[in-house]
Amino acid sequence: MIRVLIADDQDMVRIGFRMILDAQDDIEVVADVADGVSAVAKARELRPDVCLLDIRMPGIDGLEVTKQLAGPDVTDPLKVVVVTTFDLDEYVHTALRNGASGFLLKDAGPALLIEAVRAAARGDALVSPQITVRLLKHFDGGTVKRDVSPPSEPLTARELDVVKAAAKGLTNTEIGAELFLSLSTVKTHLASVQGKVGARNRVEIAAWAWRSGVVD
Repeated sequence: MIRVLIADDQDMVRIGFRMILDAQDDIEVVADVADGVSAVAKARELRPDVCLLDIRMPGIDGLEVTKQLAGPDVTDPLKVVVVTTFDLDEYVHTALRNGASGFLLKDAGPALLIEAVRAAARGDALVSPQITVRLLKHFDGGTVKRDVSPPSEPLTARELDVVKAAAKGLTNTEIGAELFLSLSTVKTHLASVQGKVGARNRVEIAAWAWRSGVVD
C-alpha cells in the first residue's frame, strides 16, 4: 500500500486528489493539510511514501517544505512530488535542488496523478516526463550551457544515448524500444549515470543533460 500525504491550500484540490487516490486498491491518503507547517509536521510524524506538495501555501511554501523533507541535508529523505502549473516555471530549479523527485501539473488528470504517485513510490520517473522536460528547457533556456560539475568518470557512448533519450522525456520502456535494450539494461545505465554525475534520480539526470549541453 502506497501511503500519500497531500498538502494544498485549496480545499477542492485536496478533496479531488484524495477521492482519486483513495479509490485505488494500492494507494491510501494518510493525511491532507492546507499549509506548509502542517505538511512538515504530518510528514515527519507519518512518514508517507509520497508527499504531494503545492508550491504556494501559507506558513511555509512548498519549496521550503520540500527542502525540509527531501533536501540534500536530510538524513532519511521522503519522496516529494511538487504540484505546479506552467506559470510557476521559475520555481522548478529550486524545487529540484531542494530534493523534489518530480513534478505534476494540477490539471494533469486522474490517470497521470495515480501513475505519478506510483512512479515516485518506486523511485522511478513521473509518468509525464515530457512535462518535466518542458519545464527544464524553460528555466535552462534550452540551449544555454550552465556551469555544471563534470562527471566523475566519462559517460560511455551507450550511457549518453540513454541520457539523451531520458532527457527528451522517454520512459524506460520507450528508451529500451528505441535503443534496442532490455528494461534492466536501461535501468543499469541510468544507475551508472546517476553515480557519475551525482544525480539522485532521473529528473536530476535530465536537468544535468540540459544544463551541460548534452541535449540541445
